[in-house]
Parts: sequence; structure tokens; C-alpha cells
Amino acid sequence: SASHATPKAVVTGGGGYFGYKLGCALASSGASVVLYDINKPIWEIPDGVVCIQADVRDYDALFAACEGADCVFHVASYGMSGREQLHREEIETVNINGTRFIIDACKQRNISRLIYTSTVNVVFGGLPIEDGDEETVPYFPIEKHVDHYSRTKSIAEQMVLAANGTPLAGGGILYTCVLRPPGIYGPEEQRHLPRLAKNIERGLLSFKFGDPSAKMNWVHAENLVQAQILAAEALTPEKNYIASGQVYFINDGEKFNLFEWLTPLVRTIYDLFPNILTCLTT
Repeated sequence: SASHATPKAVVTGGGGYFGYKLGCALASSGASVVLYDINKPIWEIPDGVVCIQADVRDYDALFAACEGADCVFHVASYGMSGREQLHREEIETVNINGTRFIIDACKQRNISRLIYTSTVNVVFGGLPIEDGDEETVPYFPIEKHVDHYSRTKSIAEQMVLAANGTPLAGGGILYTCVLRPPGIYGPEEQRHLPRLAKNIERGLLSFKFGDPSAKMNWVHAENLVQAQILAAEALTPEKNYIASGQVYFINDGEKFNLFEWLTPLVRTIYDLFPNILTCLTT
């Protein structure tokens, strides 16, 4: 079987910053890797990595990409920020239908391990959560989510968990688990910090919004990569499938205040664009 040969992993969303980082780490550990994404990565493709440019809503392409794989990391999603948030139908079809297709492809291709990248948003509805953990923090009610992204990620996460322990087409069992990261940061990250930097440039961060004393978690890309690899190992018989059906909050393990955390970034941008400072102080 595939597991006795070189392990093969499929990373959906492999064209994005985090999916690409994960794919590179898997390749450097000796796996053969498929980065599956509607967009090609903007970075160099290392040895042992193949890119397949296709949509997660294209079941045939997905099925083909999963040939010989023994593990799928489902990272692809749509609608987290920016203009994407306006495209409700796309958010729903990518996040929900795409996830359904991933589960089906795993079953048809006899892939026994599926790790889903969810989001802390599935439990967050705007009210502070203090020292929440997997046991004590319930899902935020689906119908009350104000943004479609969080709602669809919650539905998709619950689908992945429901698929845990279900049979594969050729015998065997599908083992699934879910990781819930907060915002991801790291060198070359394309979404969070660039957006903050742009807002600072436009003078949009000249005031504090929300509770200035509130603490929050983020996760460094390398820590999330490590969590994914550990999760995949924890869905093997050698580890007694210990992660099977489990949900994990993944973060750097430290809380900090957003505004304090941003201060060095703000200072750097002001050094580069001193004219912004005059806009903010006038």
C-alpha cells in the first residue's frame, strides 16, 4: 500500500502562505507532496512537491490529485477577509461543498487521515473568552454568526468531525481531527500584517478600537506547521489514533495586547513613511 512506499500528502490551499509552508515542511521530512490550489504559489517549488492548479469544488480534479495519498491536510478556505467576505455563495461552496468533496475523496481513495484547518472563529461571537479550552468553550450558535466565513467554517468543521470513524471504500477507517488557529503570522505572510500595514499607511490606526486592554493569541506559521505534522502522526496506529475526532486550539501559548504588539510595526512604517505621522498628528 501507499503507506509502505514514500508517504504522500495532499495539501489543499497549498498556493497560500500557510499551505505552502506546510507542504515544504512535509517534503523536507521525506514525503511526496501535492499542493492543490486554484492559485499557484508565488514562491519557489522545492523538490518532492507537485502543484496542481484546480478548485476544491472540482471533485474529479480533487479525486485525481488524491491518488496514492495517505494523508490530506485541508487548509483551503475562502472569505476570511477583504472583498472575499462579500461573496457569500463562493464562501459557502468553497468552505462547505469543498470540505464535503475532500471527505468523499478521502473515502474513495482509501486515505485514512484528514486534518482540517478550522479557525477560532467557530467559538467566537464577539464576547471575550478567557482561558478557554477545547472542553469548556462551546460552538458559537451557527445562526448567530454575523459573518458567513465563521458560520461556514463551523459547519465544515462539524462535518469533518462527523466523518471520523466512518468506513473507507476499500475497508479501513477514516480518522479526522481539527486544528483551530487564530491569526497566522510569519515572514512573507500575505494577509494579516500587510492589511494592518496598509491601514496604518492610510492613517486608519490613529485611534484604538475595541478594548485596548484586551489580550489575544496569534500563531507563528512554523508553530502551526509543527501542530499539523504532530496531528497527522497522532492519527496513526503507532500513536493509537490519539487525535482521532479531536479538536485543538493552536496558538503560540502567550497572550498579548494587539496594540502593544503592533507598536514596533507602526514605528517601522512611520520611519519609512514620515508623512503619515503628520496626517495622524494634525
